[in-house]
Amino acid sequence: MRMARLMTLFRLKAHSVLAPNQSSQRSILPIHFTIPFLCLGLAISPTKAEPKHAVAMHGEPAYAADFKHFKYANPDAPKGGRLTWGLIGSFDSMNPFIVKGQATRGLRDSLLGNNVYESLLARGRDEPFTLYGLLAKTVEMPDERNWVEFHLRSSARFSDGKPVTIDDVIFSHQLLKTKGRPNHRAYYAKITEVKRVGDRGVRFTFGDGKDRELPLILGLMPILPKHLIDPQTFEKSTLKAPIGSGPYVVKEIDAGSRISMARNPDYWGRGLPVKSGHDNFDEIRIDYYRDHNSMFEAFKKGLYDVNPEGDPGRWATAYDFPAVTSGKIVKRQVKTGTPKSLFGFVFNTRKEVFADQRVREALSLLFDFEWVNRNFYHGLYRRTGSYFEGSELSARGRPTDAVEQRLLVPYGKLLHPKILAGTWQPAKSDGSGRDRKLLRAAVKQLADAGWRIKNGVLANSKTGAPFGFEILVRKRDHQRLALALQRTLKLVGIAANVRLVDSTQYQQRLQVYDYDVILNTWYVSLSPGNEQIFRWSKQVADRDGSYNYAGVKSDAVDAMIDAMLAAKTRLEFISAVRALDRVLLSGFYVLPLFHLPEQWVAHRSRIRWPENQSLYGYRPDTWWFEDK
Repeated sequence: MRMARLMTLFRLKAHSVLAPNQSSQRSILPIHFTIPFLCLGLAISPTKAEPKHAVAMHGEPAYAADFKHFKYANPDAPKGGRLTWGLIGSFDSMNPFIVKGQATRGLRDSLLGNNVYESLLARGRDEPFTLYGLLAKTVEMPDERNWVEFHLRSSARFSDGKPVTIDDVIFSHQLLKTKGRPNHRAYYAKITEVKRVGDRGVRFTFGDGKDRELPLILGLMPILPKHLIDPQTFEKSTLKAPIGSGPYVVKEIDAGSRISMARNPDYWGRGLPVKSGHDNFDEIRIDYYRDHNSMFEAFKKGLYDVNPEGDPGRWATAYDFPAVTSGKIVKRQVKTGTPKSLFGFVFNTRKEVFADQRVREALSLLFDFEWVNRNFYHGLYRRTGSYFEGSELSARGRPTDAVEQRLLVPYGKLLHPKILAGTWQPAKSDGSGRDRKLLRAAVKQLADAGWRIKNGVLANSKTGAPFGFEILVRKRDHQRLALALQRTLKLVGIAANVRLVDSTQYQQRLQVYDYDVILNTWYVSLSPGNEQIFRWSKQVADRDGSYNYAGVKSDAVDAMIDAMLAAKTRLEFISAVRALDRVLLSGFYVLPLFHLPEQWVAHRSRIRWPENQSLYGYRPDTWWFEDK
């Protein structure tokens, strides 16, 4: 049977396939090609597990074992100076691994850097998902990925000088499995056995190996110092300065307002290839502000150095102050190779009013993007129509392939025909703010779901209860968007109350799902994986502190996530993610809004960047100061 399939494969005409990080219709294999191609894996004998310097989710690492530095880092970057960030919000905790409290950023952060806490492996940022040795010198796993083994570097140290040991690795796993955030508990609960291997090795076993991302997730597990942490008090919020193995130590804590971190001159990992050209500032400071306006005024006055910009109105009109015109501040636009972030109104399906999929679909017709984009944002935004927008992982504009069809067959009745066909697009209005065609379509859909307009009020046909809900926001610009939606909802008799709260209250309500509708952003990578469980799976839908803000409880969603995690080839993986995209879109759990076409950032001109940028865009941990 295998030979027959292989012969079928070789009879097929040659077909060019783009590299994984390219986005194009040509990257989709035709249906007649896909299935035989996937069967090719059956004829390949599993490779023998052996220690390696790196591991890739799919395929092989781009950098060989003897690489000197990442291409997006400058190994000759000078050290020195203080980089100051401005952030919105506040903090009352220095522990980012628990639900309680609002932890400061910067200790372990995808943008600001893993300054204090490190993991066994470090991410290579010019590949979809590849990890290279950091605390661990080597990583080893079989093709089946039912176990993974790490061997620590003898040089690894915490900032207090104590060595990083296997005891710390095992302790971190056990602690986060029982007392960490819900995502940690979900990931680490899949481990069936933890076993020491010699003096510096540890093996994690997973049982069936269905979750092929789990070995990489463990490679990114934060390693905490056993000698400094009391498990009995770990879940309590604290403002005590933490100790980690990272390149910085916490220098100053002003609760709610500021933290400062100093570069550790004795940092153990500064000579590693994964750290070459990184961590160039002597000090990193984070100042917190209550709102965007006050923060931007502080930036204009030179009180902080970097301002990632997400407001097209400000980008187009507000950067005309003296520091910009004199060249002391520069504006940059950076292209990325990753999916665009998903930003949208989230319907809390735990609430009865949003339990019906038809209601959520009707409401998705009532956001007038064309009017909002023109009047608020100078026409600079692009409409989002996928959970993986702007990448080969997106189902937008693509019909289902054979692998998707096989995955989706059991759930066909739940799926939107146009989304399956790849012809669905977000509602496009005439830009008037009251497009009658879309209003009529929404009213009809609501009527099908049992809601009728009576005396100008949309009410339940059986109970007479009016249709109303609250939109909870914590930012002024989000309030403006909510008010725009409120205005359109009113045209069909829906009363939506917009409530602006401070960041602390907002976070408290978010943790326990005490809201009807919120605005949220999910960041997306080219290698989505276990985080999708934490965002969309029914197993976390009722756990406080998860990111499943919509309360999604769908067998179809869970099955697509399982298929994505079990994929052994990049092509299988892409099909599984597209299938997940179609299921989520068909559920109308989120009203996707818009995205920036590229990254926008303004910064002091003395900040320098490497010539090459990562696949994920700019990386502040590779910047440096260069005085003129």
